Amino acid sequence: MKSLCIYYTQDDLSGGSIHADLPFIGIKGTGMSALAQILHDSGEHVQGSDIEKHIFTEDALREKNIKILPFDQANITEDLTIIAGNAFNDEHDEIVKAKELGLDFYRYHEFLGEWLTRYTSIAVTGAHGKTSTTGLLAHTLKHNVPTSYLIGDGTGHGHPESQYFVFEACEYRRHFLAYKPDYAIMTNIDFDHPDYFRSVEDVFDAFQSMAMNVEKGIIACGDDEYLQQIQAKVPVVYYGFTEGNDFQAKHVKESEEGTTFDVYVRSTFYDTFTIPQYGNHSVLNALSVIALMQYESFSAQQISHLKSFPGVKRRFTETEWQDGQILIDDYAHHPKEIEATIDSARKKYPEKTLWLFSNHTHLLERNNLSMSLRIAYLKQITSIYVTSSHPLGKNRVI
Repeated sequence: MKSLCIYYTQDDLSGGSIHADLPFIGIKGTGMSALAQILHDSGEHVQGSDIEKHIFTEDALREKNIKILPFDQANITEDLTIIAGNAFNDEHDEIVKAKELGLDFYRYHEFLGEWLTRYTSIAVTGAHGKTSTTGLLAHTLKHNVPTSYLIGDGTGHGHPESQYFVFEACEYRRHFLAYKPDYAIMTNIDFDHPDYFRSVEDVFDAFQSMAMNVEKGIIACGDDEYLQQIQAKVPVVYYGFTEGNDFQAKHVKESEEGTTFDVYVRSTFYDTFTIPQYGNHSVLNALSVIALMQYESFSAQQISHLKSFPGVKRRFTETEWQDGQILIDDYAHHPKEIEATIDSARKKYPEKTLWLFSNHTHLLERNNLSMSLRIAYLKQITSIYVTSSHPLGKNRVI
């Protein structure tokens, strides 16, 4: 996530309008772009600065006429409170200027932790599936009640009368410990971000700490061996495919319309739902949303808006190509995420031959693409190709 700096002249974020121009430093980053949109939609005057190169996150900003300026230390003036993102260290020119002026200073996650106290807040966290689940929950809630949301694909929406605030909460460097949400959806725990976490046990420790910050309830995947061990001061509701979960998905079927499945609540049939996505991970994402909304007393009919979810940016984005071929673009960069993408593609296109291309050089260097993605996810795809400046060139991996 790129850095974010917001300047404002009101110390209390718990309610009311800020009523000041809000310059964002690094406004094209995914997190701060989303937050800039939320504040703009909530009636604040927003502008920001960043590099001049086009980044996809700026499109939504320009559509809302949010001004984007080049970086300039002159942006920092007296009587402002600074919120800085985590990618910029204290040597960044504008941060140096802010500290020289003695301005109040917050990091992005600290600001967000205060902003969300205005609403019934729902954090979506986990090693995998955060963005898609956040998008799905935001989509379903907003079709029923005013909802603000911050999604990790750079999408943000604010509503002056929002009842709910749905946001993606990243575990990296334990930044999510700045949040005290009413609810948390926890999708899974896995070893990632090896530049910070020492082991999967270290990751679990972070999630355990996060669980103690939740105020009302946790929706956790009971199929995950680590989440089964989570302790909390609030109820923990489990969802998954296996017996014993509070919310269980059964009788999963794929069709041209998507995936249909039955939901059982504590072994009693609840309702049947359809989502336009494919793959077991997509069913789990939907099941977490169903559990959260049912817990908040939404009806099955209200929850059924799941079926119109269009997806999020950079996740299974399809483009028709030549001779009936389909290009699928996905941000997946962890072996388990790539396997989930392959699972979705195979279930949506059971008759097509699958080819995988990757330009994530850091991933390719890790155990030769994790033993060639466990031999191409048990041979569901034909070949893996490298399409980057990686030493493997454009040669086949398998």
